[in-house]
Amino acid sequence: MSSATQETPGAIKAPGGFLVMPSVIVLLAWMIVPLVMTVWFSFQYYNLLAPETAGFAGLDNYEFLVTDPDFWVSLRNTLVLLSSVLVITVVLGTLLAVLFDQPFPGRNIARVLAISPFFIMPTVAALIWKNLMMHPIYGVFGAVAQAFGFEPVDWFAQFPLASVIAIVSWEWLPFALLILLTAVQSLDHEQREAARMDGAGVIAQFVFITLPHLSRAIGVVVMIETIFLLTVFAEIFVTTSGGPGNATTNLAFLIYARALLQFDIGGASAGGVVAIVLANIVAFFLVRSIARRLEV
Repeated sequence: MSSATQETPGAIKAPGGFLVMPSVIVLLAWMIVPLVMTVWFSFQYYNLLAPETAGFAGLDNYEFLVTDPDFWVSLRNTLVLLSSVLVITVVLGTLLAVLFDQPFPGRNIARVLAISPFFIMPTVAALIWKNLMMHPIYGVFGAVAQAFGFEPVDWFAQFPLASVIAIVSWEWLPFALLILLTAVQSLDHEQREAARMDGAGVIAQFVFITLPHLSRAIGVVVMIETIFLLTVFAEIFVTTSGGPGNATTNLAFLIYARALLQFDIGGASAGGVVAIVLANIVAFFLVRSIARRLEV
């Protein structure tokens, strides 16, 4: 009887492994097949406008990519966009989280309104800002400038990258606010009350109590936003199309332009491989940083 009970769990585990195997195979194929094809095409001469030139290219696609001035401009724009949005969303998200943690009339409605932009699709958000807010003739900013006697600003022509940064920050600020507000609400109020009774002011409480408590939440916000901000595309495509010139061309838009505008699949694949490597390097250091903070 005891031997039968010992054999039963083994008999149950074996079919369970076979049942999970198809899902594992599908997930691996879903990830590996596109990656392998991208790497393969990056070593090929593959231009849709000149199919007769197909063949093994070696490192020519990578050499052309790194010697192209547009690549370094797009890399710089990607880093500027990433760092600017992170600073704006983390700083404003922290301040708004502390503000919305305080009791005031209509706080729940204000929280919903502050978080709602995160649920707007990037294409729709870009169109709203392009046509309703930043348009020099019909936009709200132009009307306000004219009301105070100033000349309206053509934001996407004069400050293209700053305009894209503003749009992306507006989209991701609610996400940072949501995570940081949850962290602020988990802070022990008795600790802050004790600090207040000891004579600590509002700034001292924020610097020495609230901010250290938010360090883990800030790390999570930075990690998640970094992963998505490296692939910003819709906002640039809808508003500036990478211009004027290459002023707002980031790495994602450069790959799109190579593949679907210049029909250079090999060059675009090389750019995709470089983007994958950069994203994994960034993710590696971010994950290690978050893991160290969680162990403390």
